[in-house]
Amino acid sequence: MMTILLPLLVAVLLLIFSSIKILKEYERGVTFTLGRFTGVKGPGIIIVIPVIQQIVRVDLRVIVLDVPSQDVISRDNVSVKVNAVIYFRIVDPERAVIQVANVFEATSQLAQTTLRSVLGQHELDEMLAERDKMNADIQNILDRQTDAWGIKVSNVEIKHVDLNENMIRAIAAQAEAERSRRAKVIHAEGEKQASAMLAEAARMLASESQALQLRYLQTLTEIAKDRTNTIVFPVPLDILQNLFGGQRDQGTPSRQP
Repeated sequence: MMTILLPLLVAVLLLIFSSIKILKEYERGVTFTLGRFTGVKGPGIIIVIPVIQQIVRVDLRVIVLDVPSQDVISRDNVSVKVNAVIYFRIVDPERAVIQVANVFEATSQLAQTTLRSVLGQHELDEMLAERDKMNADIQNILDRQTDAWGIKVSNVEIKHVDLNENMIRAIAAQAEAERSRRAKVIHAEGEKQASAMLAEAARMLASESQALQLRYLQTLTEIAKDRTNTIVFPVPLDILQNLFGGQRDQGTPSRQP
């Protein structure tokens, strides 16, 4: 009698233990009874009838999916390699299990095709300078298309845009030409401002003859400091007339009628 009850007791205990499932806080169990969907359970302890019921565990945490490098031809016919990373999570376990066979593989393939499609509509300069805009475009498209699978795409980040050596040299030459152009523009602007100020200074000196004489004498004083060279400096006659004209007028006695 004991030989019959002992195996039966062991079988009952194994059946009880196999029917008890423990789901963590971030897990849900999609339950099927005789193949039909009967609900989503968890977290905590749930009872599953062996053979009759099956449970599929679903992780609700944010999942990081690395999109492999994709060959993309930009709108200006430049071939580049682009890879990205996607952050998403399952918000509806029922649809994630019933509507798609492998939710991670489906999301990965969809992300690859979307990445090529979106980036192919932009030029190379936009890929390099407007990553935030393209990330938002890809995220919106993926979020809409994966909504039927119970998935919420929270973020998409383009990691690398790899160029070939010829294109890198071309971009470097373009950047150097742009810097040279800016330098020439700044230099020309400085010359324009300097010429305007010199013209204004010339008009002020021309309007005041005494100021011009003082400027001339100041120049002579600066040159006289250097005693290593002999400098011949021409003296304009109008300055001599202004200097000695007054003395001659003072030395000449006035005639009385």
